[in-house]
Amino acid sequence: MKNCDMPVHEIVAARLRAANVSFKANDNISAHVSGPDLAWIESDVAKACDALLKALVIDTTNDHNTKGTAARLAKMFMREVFAGRYHKAPNTTHFPNVTKLDQVYTVGPISIRSTCSHHFAPILGSVWVGVVPGKELIGLSKFTRVADWVFSRPQIQEEAVVQLADELERLIDPRGLAVVVKATHLCMTWRGVREHKTEMATSVMRGLFREAPATRAEFLEVIKGQGYGA
Repeated sequence: MKNCDMPVHEIVAARLRAANVSFKANDNISAHVSGPDLAWIESDVAKACDALLKALVIDTTNDHNTKGTAARLAKMFMREVFAGRYHKAPNTTHFPNVTKLDQVYTVGPISIRSTCSHHFAPILGSVWVGVVPGKELIGLSKFTRVADWVFSRPQIQEEAVVQLADELERLIDPRGLAVVVKATHLCMTWRGVREHKTEMATSVMRGLFREAPATRAEFLEVIKGQGYGA
């Protein structure tokens, strides 16, 4: 794809605009980038990271600690902490709800790692999911994989919890879905007010969890035993 002097990020951005595709920080653009695209983007990111280090007046040529840091940053961004932007959703195997389970089951705490899109500082926390199933179920590990995929992007927690709920609802079409996220934001603990004890909790309640107070209360009581609120 790289056949001109235009930076690859500009080529990809032009392609996305032409297709009327959103490419905000927490959007997934995997349907519009190929393997070669990702390699070129990573190369562009490494050059930009090298320019950032030089702008910070760091002598990366003679500093043994930052030699190769630009390339490591690019690899980290593209393949790990922002992988949810560039890679497709994990494959999910569905199973029929043969026993017609119609009670609440919960999954959690699931560890999540994300990045604040305001300061690019880490967000570290946990997710709890409650489900009143419909006709289908998914494997336990798939909740973890989907959560990691959604949170591995520059995010704000208020939007990430909705994205995760939307994806789970699409996958399993449950009669009820609850998603609770509790996280520590290093943009508060590492910089800014440097408040180390503050956590943020967000929740999405849909279907029976929103309509039936007893169902919602059951879920919240169960996750207390799984560490929520501790």
